[in-house]
Amino acid sequence: MPHIAYIFPGQGSQVVGMGQALAGSLAAAAAVFAEADQLLGFSLSDLCFNGPAEALNQTINTQPALFVTSIAAWRAIEAALGQAPPAQFVAGHSLGEYSALVAAGVLSFADGLRLVRLRGQLMGEADETAPGGMAAILALDAAAVDAVCAEARTLTGGVVQVANYNSPGQVVISGDDASLAQALEIAKARGARKSIRLPISIAAHSPLMAPAAVEMSRAITATDLWPPRTPVVSNITALPLTTVEEIRRELVGQLTAGVRWEDSVRMMAAEGADLFIEIGAGNVLTGLVKRIVKDVGALNVGDAAGIEQMRALL
Repeated sequence: MPHIAYIFPGQGSQVVGMGQALAGSLAAAAAVFAEADQLLGFSLSDLCFNGPAEALNQTINTQPALFVTSIAAWRAIEAALGQAPPAQFVAGHSLGEYSALVAAGVLSFADGLRLVRLRGQLMGEADETAPGGMAAILALDAAAVDAVCAEARTLTGGVVQVANYNSPGQVVISGDDASLAQALEIAKARGARKSIRLPISIAAHSPLMAPAAVEMSRAITATDLWPPRTPVVSNITALPLTTVEEIRRELVGQLTAGVRWEDSVRMMAAEGADLFIEIGAGNVLTGLVKRIVKDVGALNVGDAAGIEQMRALL
């Protein structure tokens, strides 16, 4: 029996049509989308299935859409296999941490949906008052990119830092527009193979999200959480979260801190995880896992065919 780590995607994995085949073929998945539509008071399912992409890509919509698609896939796995096979770890990339918390029994689906909708709203509002963005830097290691950001901050007096330590040679930075542009110039001069602005209109995982963190802290404090049934790997430290208080601090802190995804995957593999199953839209995390650790299995489950592939591996 493989040692499983369930992983859940964040922003950037959304695509029009996500979840549609799953909901069309499995009642458990359809029920999750129906519940989300009722809780939100509008048809999120229609937005996921039919778009338009412009609306789906608005942060206030993207975050609940990805969360619901992941939990629909999770419930479909539980229904198809009787229960989700036990795992050593669960982990989510940024927003995906909320999906991981539902899978670990920490957070109810309804509360998770309410929180991610609020998170998307607050992050969008923070960007309106302090505009910024994100950029990918390829073929420089994390330490070099940290140094690039430090130099850019010195030159501009602004905000720019590593937002996602994704995989070897793939680092994403976040900050205000002027500091971001300065960092990209420095990265190019330092030998980056490519340094490009991403089509993301918010400076996620940077101090520019501090106003959102204040409001999210109030909402998270008021939400019931339970101790995790499975260790949840922290985005901030790449170590397991085992208590409710640790998780509350994590959900607030991850808004302004970088996501240590590469370290998270390496830690899980070092502790024995040898099958990483990405639950939800797309295969972004599956691709990152394959670049981070070579001798593990990786599979994305976002439709009925993925569930059957998963069944065959277990």
